[in-house]
Amino acid sequence: MAKLKTAYFCQNCGTQYSQWMGQCKNCGQWNTLVEEVVEKTSSKTPPFSKSKQHVINIIEVETSEEPRIKTPSEELNRVLGGGIVLGSVTLIGGEPGIGKSTLLLQLALKMKKKIFYVSGEESASQIKMRADRLTDIQNPNCFLFTETSLEKILHEAKKLDPDFVIIDSIQTLQSQLIESSPGTVSQIRECSNEIIKYAKENNVPVFLVGHITKDGQIAGPKVLEHMVDVVLNFDGDRNHLFRLLRANKNRFGSTSEIGIYEMVSQGLKEIKNPSEILITKKFEELSGNSVAVTLEGNRPMLLEIQALVSTAVYGTPQRSSTGFDAKRLNMLLAVLEKRAGFQLGAKDVFLNITGGIKTDDPALDLAVVASILSSNEDIAISEHYCFAGEIGLSGEIRPIAQAEQRITEAEKLGYEKIFISNLNKLPKRKFGIKIEEVSKIEDFHERLF
Repeated sequence: MAKLKTAYFCQNCGTQYSQWMGQCKNCGQWNTLVEEVVEKTSSKTPPFSKSKQHVINIIEVETSEEPRIKTPSEELNRVLGGGIVLGSVTLIGGEPGIGKSTLLLQLALKMKKKIFYVSGEESASQIKMRADRLTDIQNPNCFLFTETSLEKILHEAKKLDPDFVIIDSIQTLQSQLIESSPGTVSQIRECSNEIIKYAKENNVPVFLVGHITKDGQIAGPKVLEHMVDVVLNFDGDRNHLFRLLRANKNRFGSTSEIGIYEMVSQGLKEIKNPSEILITKKFEELSGNSVAVTLEGNRPMLLEIQALVSTAVYGTPQRSSTGFDAKRLNMLLAVLEKRAGFQLGAKDVFLNITGGIKTDDPALDLAVVASILSSNEDIAISEHYCFAGEIGLSGEIRPIAQAEQRITEAEKLGYEKIFISNLNKLPKRKFGIKIEEVSKIEDFHERLF
C-alpha cells in the first residue's frame, strides 16, 4: 500500500489545500474544508510514461463511426444521440425519487445484453421487488451485486465480463486506498477515476447514478462531470406525471435533445407524442388559455399557456410564474404597458405552463402575451389558434428558429391558424394551416380579437 498523507478538500468545489483555512479561495464558501487522507504518489515514478503515441497531422487522422448499442427506450436513444457508445461513461443525476434507478432498472431488464447492476443503496430483494412491479420481462443475463467496495466491484466486473454496467450510486462507493468516508470529494474522485479506466480499457459502457445537492448540482467535485463522456439530468416535478431527460454534456451527440417520460404504476412510460397529452381537451372556451408551439432540440411540441389577470387586492401587484422565467414575464408586462398601452401595472398576473413542463424557448413570448391579453379583456381565444414568436423590447415580434417545423407540427395536430412574425422566411409551398403574419403587438391584438 502506498504511503498516505492528509490534505484539506473543499466539499463544495473540490479544491485541495495543504492546510486548513476558513474560506475556500476558489468558490468563496466558508467552513467547507474537511481533512481527508489521500494517496501519496511515489517520487520514484517517472514524470512521463513510455507511450506509443506520436504527433500526427489532423488531416491524416482516420475517423470511423462510433459503434452504438440501441436501447429499448427510444427517448433515451434520442437524448444520447442514437444509442450508447461502447466504452462511454454516462452520469445521470436528479432529485431523490424522480426515477433514476427506475429508468436504469427498466433498461437492464429489457436489454438483451449481459448487464452488471451494482447497487450500494438497496438490497437484492428490494431490487427484485421493484423489478417484478415494473415489468413482466425478466432478463436472464441481468446480474445484481450489492456492494460498496470499489475493488470488489471491479474484480467481479472483470470476472463476469458484462456488456453493460450500471452503478447506483457513485456517492456510495469507497476505495480502500482512501481512508475518508464514502461520498467525500477524494472518494468520488478516486472511484470515478478507476471506473472510467475500466470502461475505456474493456470497451464497456457504464452508467453512473449521481446524487444532487440542494442547489440542483451533482454532488461531489465538479471534475466528475468533466471526466465522464455524457451528463444526463432527469428532472420534473414529483407532483406531476411527466419527467424530462436532458443532456447537459454529450461528447457523442447534441445536448439540445429531450426525452419525455410519464410516471405510472408500472414505472416510466415513454411519451411518443407529448403535444396530444399536454394540451387540455376543452369542453368550454375560457379566457386566458393559448397554445404555444415550442421546440426542444429537433422535436416540435405544443404547450398550453394559462394566464390569470385580476385587479390587485393588496397594494403591491403580484407576479407569479410556473414553468416560465419570471424575469421574462416582467419584461413582457413592461413591454405591453410601455409600447402597447395596456394598463397592467396595478393588476395581479399569474402564469402557468400546464403539465409541469419548464422551458426557456423565446418563441413562447407570443403565446404568453396572448394569454395575458385574453384574461385581461376576458375574451376567449379560439382553441384552433396557436402561436410562435419572440417579442422584443420595442414591441416588435421577432422571427423564430425552424418556423417551418413548428408550422408542420401545428398542421399535423389539426390547428387552423398559427400566428408568427412577418419576418420569418418561409418556403414557397402551401401549408394546410393558415399563417397569420404579424409585426407588432398592436397589430397582433387587432387580428387576435
